[in-house]
Amino acid sequence: MNLHGVYHQPNSNYAYAYDKETLHLRLRTVKGEVERVVIRSGDPYLWLAGGGGGNLNAEGASGWACEESEMKKEASTDLFDFWIVEIKPPFRRLRYGFILFSGQEQVFYGENQIVDLVKTEDENVLEQIGNYFCFPFLNGADVFQAPEWVKSTVWYQIFPERFNNGNMLLNPEGTLEWGSCDPTGDSFFGGDLQGIMDKLDYLQELGINGIYLCPIFTAPSTHKYDTSDYFEIDPQFGDKETFKKFVEMAHERGIKVMLDAVFNHCGAEFEPWKDVLKYGENSSFKDWFHIRKFPLVESGQLNYDAFAFVEKMPKMNTENPEVLDYFLQVGRYWVSEFDIDGWRLDVANEVDHAFWRIFRKELKEIKSDIYILGEIWHDSRPWLQGDQFDAVMNYPLSDAVIKFIAKGKLSSSEFMIAINKIRTQYMRSVSEVNFNLLDSHDTERLLTVCKGDKDKALLAYTFLMTQTGSACLYYGSEIALDGGADPLCRRCMIWDEKKQDLNFYAFLKKLIKIRREFPAMSSHDLEWIEVDDEKGIIIFQKTYQDESIYVVLNNQEYDQAIDLSKLPENRYTDLLTDKSVDQNQLLLIKAYSAALLK
Repeated sequence: MNLHGVYHQPNSNYAYAYDKETLHLRLRTVKGEVERVVIRSGDPYLWLAGGGGGNLNAEGASGWACEESEMKKEASTDLFDFWIVEIKPPFRRLRYGFILFSGQEQVFYGENQIVDLVKTEDENVLEQIGNYFCFPFLNGADVFQAPEWVKSTVWYQIFPERFNNGNMLLNPEGTLEWGSCDPTGDSFFGGDLQGIMDKLDYLQELGINGIYLCPIFTAPSTHKYDTSDYFEIDPQFGDKETFKKFVEMAHERGIKVMLDAVFNHCGAEFEPWKDVLKYGENSSFKDWFHIRKFPLVESGQLNYDAFAFVEKMPKMNTENPEVLDYFLQVGRYWVSEFDIDGWRLDVANEVDHAFWRIFRKELKEIKSDIYILGEIWHDSRPWLQGDQFDAVMNYPLSDAVIKFIAKGKLSSSEFMIAINKIRTQYMRSVSEVNFNLLDSHDTERLLTVCKGDKDKALLAYTFLMTQTGSACLYYGSEIALDGGADPLCRRCMIWDEKKQDLNFYAFLKKLIKIRREFPAMSSHDLEWIEVDDEKGIIIFQKTYQDESIYVVLNNQEYDQAIDLSKLPENRYTDLLTDKSVDQNQLLLIKAYSAALLK
């Protein structure tokens, strides 16, 4: 048994409190080497007569009062197997260790020592509680608590300038006719808050119950990520009264509202930065930024930190108490005054952890179920320990789906491995509220990545809707809007039904309905039934309590007759077509499509 790959870490995604009564414990082993894992656990102070510590009288028994439970193989990647178990310690304390079985080998994996149980001469090795991992106490205050409502939310991301022009009186100078041409970096088409309000019934009909708005605060650009005033709505979009009415109308329809916060950097017209530009070293705001020296620009080089190297987006110094206080006011203001439901945090990984810890505490005190979402494109575990973000934008998931379905660069088994890595990367409580997307204002649109193949795009959306977490559509995706990299991914929404793909819309509407109606679709419980590299076929089971849905996916350019003999004997209904399917008969799956069998 290769013990170099065996790994467990207390107080991490390998050992955490799922709720106030339940612990999730995870173990990593080398792929294919371990046949079973048994976890041995108990309260450290509970001993039977004849043992140490406490004294629980039990006739004929002595020693530590522990129990043994089988661990379930949760997932496998290219290198490792992951095992998991759920334990409810009756006294909220737990000591635990792992017994690994492989052929004739039996190994005990403890915190301080790995013991070969076959070769050891120490008969009491399993009673040496000092070698057991420790979960000291399940404190309710330490339990990661994300908003429950997020789990069942299907988001719709809107780039406000390009969604709908509802009030032409607000159009900035030089506004172009809606959709008359492809956008450039500085094109204005007049999208506004009234335009979004006018389409709330449309979004509700589609099945959307969450709206994520790109920045709406005062800024000179079309994208508004160069904020000038964090306390004002950009006049191009409307005013605070309009925004307040928008939130109220959304809430009346059961739709949550999430705003975009840009605290990493500001824009060139932000008053404190203008003060620095004017007064230089004598500015009382110079410490609000990361300025290395004056002058600010020398020989074309910036002497201050900025977003990337964008001169007009200076980086804020969030370690400065005045900056901290300012942004806390911003965060509190839009929650307390307008009842927003979430903050999406731009460039969140470049802001210090201390800032985010305070930010979370302040906002959760105002609205306990507010959703705090970080924009991070890589492994985000340091931000997801329950003291900073509820979730992050799940770009690793979109990357895997795009490589497998849109680009054909992953085999079925490689795709499974990629998904399993994502599923085991975080605590389950994080995965259940992660923000799952396939495109955004920062990427090429999915249909463009699929080179216009709508079947591929719909297959990708089908898989997205079967994954745990919170699913998101980028505006226009439902009517097959395409677009390359920025700024083309920010094209105007098409409202002329003659130019919309209504079949595409109908499919996504039904998919969203299925997602919201059947909890198994968003459950974390996934079991791979068949993964065929040659045929490009994947079958997996999603389970929630007594409900099971089998997902059959054909990632090939030709139709295939799928053998369902590996499924439990039953008659099924394909939720996408409403047709009856017999497990004993071959199921015809068209090219780049799927079946959802219940």
